[in-house]
Formats: sequence, C-alpha cells, structure tokens
Amino acid sequence: MSTLYLDRESPVHRFNPITKLVGVVAIIMLVFALPYWWAPLAILIVVVVPAALLARVGGRLLLIGGAILVPLLVVVTIGQGFFNSRGETVLFSLGPFDFALEGVLFAAAVGGRTAVLVTAATLLLLTTHPGKLLAALSAKGMPPKIAYVISSTLQMLPTFRTRADSILLAQRSRGLKTGGNPIRRFAGLVPLISPLVLGVFVDVDERSTAMEARAFGSTARRTALDVLPDPVPERVGRWVVILLASAALVASFAGFFPNWSWPL
Repeated sequence: MSTLYLDRESPVHRFNPITKLVGVVAIIMLVFALPYWWAPLAILIVVVVPAALLARVGGRLLLIGGAILVPLLVVVTIGQGFFNSRGETVLFSLGPFDFALEGVLFAAAVGGRTAVLVTAATLLLLTTHPGKLLAALSAKGMPPKIAYVISSTLQMLPTFRTRADSILLAQRSRGLKTGGNPIRRFAGLVPLISPLVLGVFVDVDERSTAMEARAFGSTARRTALDVLPDPVPERVGRWVVILLASAALVASFAGFFPNWSWPL
C-alpha cells in the first residue's frame, strides 16, 4: 500500500502508534476548544514542529503541508476578505468589492486551525507505519474492520496520489499533453478522472477478496507476530493528554474561557 511513512531512527518513530494517534486526537480537540487566536500557533511551535525535527521529517512535512495549505489558505483569505458578511474595516477596494480586515482575521482563525490539523495528521503518517498502526489498534481490542478503516483512511491521500501519478504517466505515454496554459492543463485532467475512479473500485474489490482469503473478519483471537512495546509512561501519558483535552473542550462549551466565540 502506498504510504507517506519515512523509516527513521527517532524517539517519535519508537512511540507506540496508539500514543501518536491519541496525541493527534488531543491536538484536534484543543484546537477547537481554545478560543484564542494564538492557540493553533502555540501548538504548532510547541508540539508539532519540535516533534517533526526530532523525528527528522521536517523537510518532508514542510513540503507536503505547504502543497496542501498554501492554495487552501490563499482561496480562504481571498474569499473571506472580499465576501465576509461582517466586514467593516476596509483595507482596500477592488472595483465594487471591499477587502475587509474582519474577513482576514476570520481566514487567519480558520487557517491556523487547518494548519494544525494538516501538519499533525501528516506527522502521524510520516512517523507511523500503517501496518503497525493496524496491529496496535487490533491489539487494544478494536475490531479488525474498524481498525482497518482508520488505518486506510489515514493512507487515502498517498494512495490516491500514487495512482494518479501512474495514470498521468500512462496518459502521457499515449500522447496526452498536460503542459501549457491553465485551460490545457485543466482539460488534461479530464482523462484522468475516469481511470482513477474505476481503479479505486477495482482496488477495493481486490483488497476485499484478499482479506476474505485471510479470514480478516474472523472473531477468533489472533496471536501477534510482532508485539509492539507499550510502556507504562506512554499509557499514562495517553490518559493525561486526552483528559486534559476533554476538560478543555467541556470548559469551552460551559463558557469558562473569557471572550468565548466560535470563529468558525
């Protein structure tokens, strides 16, 4: 299966996959629980960036995160700056449209949270082998089908990217022109859609057949060939971070934070 995983010798790679998955869930909860504009930035600086540098995947994370976030943030900033209904402080005008400060602040709030979600999830994929994640979830008693859904969902983007690249190379070998002006590039994407969608259905059918042949849905208790270490400090740490994130989420709904408002 296509994966973003980078094999490195680092403390982050050696963490149990459940620990990293719980950490990402806790980060998501904190990002939406804390109503302060600086909260996503603080989580990026204090948690995500040091973890990426410690795992020696910072360059790859920057490349993937930038490719996803930059176009998204540009579109959100332009759309909210010009069309936010609460825009009052006009920064500049472009014809009949006003670019307002309130729209920029709204886009910054959305962008900050989105940046944390994308980078945290990407860091999980870069430092966690999907097979080990599936094994760890199954070892904790999660039904294999649900564990597979979680693992395969996290790997959906690299799988689609690999398949799309293969189809693009095949179409180019048949004379398809994908360069030139934006209109030609957009037209070149049309022949890729049909084989990409059909390939996904074929892949699902092949995987289901392979899993049935291996008794994937069996309820019998399985013996793990490779037992993943799960030390006590990690187990305790998982409970601590998830309890803190849950407390922050409950406090946000209860109105304990000053100047609470949903920026979304």
